[in-house]
Parts: sequence; structure tokens; C-alpha cells
Amino acid sequence: MTAELTYLAYTIALFFVVVLVQASTGIQNNGGLAMANNRDNLKPPTTMQLRAKRLVDNFRENLWFFAPLVLIANAADISNQWTVLGAQLFFWSRLAHAVWYIAGWPIVRPLLWLAGIVACALIFLSLFGILA
Repeated sequence: MTAELTYLAYTIALFFVVVLVQASTGIQNNGGLAMANNRDNLKPPTTMQLRAKRLVDNFRENLWFFAPLVLIANAADISNQWTVLGAQLFFWSRLAHAVWYIAGWPIVRPLLWLAGIVACALIFLSLFGILA
């Protein structure tokens, strides 16, 4: 397995953890039984629940950029220092972004998001031979 696919697998594992964090906030607010039922009459979401939901949504949206690029690069047999760097940068920036987002810390979070976009750009540019 290539380094890029390895980091894609790490990213999917991280996404799973982020989804579990979101689920746990619902359980903390409403209880396990309420969350296991139809969820029609739940309590209003807490600040942490809303933050966790936004984090999951943001992660999912960014995963739609990263995953296809890695899979296209793999199918095209393109792997170089830039695609590896892009995959590494994406994973580590998403990990830091998740921590910052859940903690509610300001300012740095958008920069970590931007690092993930730059990571995708590195892979994209490599697909077209601009970075080789």
C-alpha cells in the first residue's frame, strides 16, 4: 500500500473517531435510550453537540476533496514527494483541526482548514504533472 493510501486509511479512522465524538455528545445530552429510539423529542442540542456536528460536517466536506484525489493518483500510478506530502499534510491538519474545533479555540482553526486545502492542491497539481 502506498503512503498516500495509508494516510487515506488514517484519515478515515480519524473521521470515525470524530463521528464517535459527535455521537457521544448526543448520548451525554439525551441518554443512550433516547438516542437509540426515534429521536423525535430530544432536548435542544448543547453547544458541544452543535460544535461536534459542525466538525463532522466540515470533515466530511473536506474528505470529498481528499479521498478521490488519492484514489485517482493511485489508479494513475502517480506517487511522488508532493503526493506523499499532500497526504501527510491533510491527515495532520485534519487531526489538529478536529482538536481545535472541539476545544472551541479561535483563530488557528481556519489556518488548519487551509492547510488541508493546500494538501489537496499538492495532490491535484501532481496529477497533471505540474508538481513532479
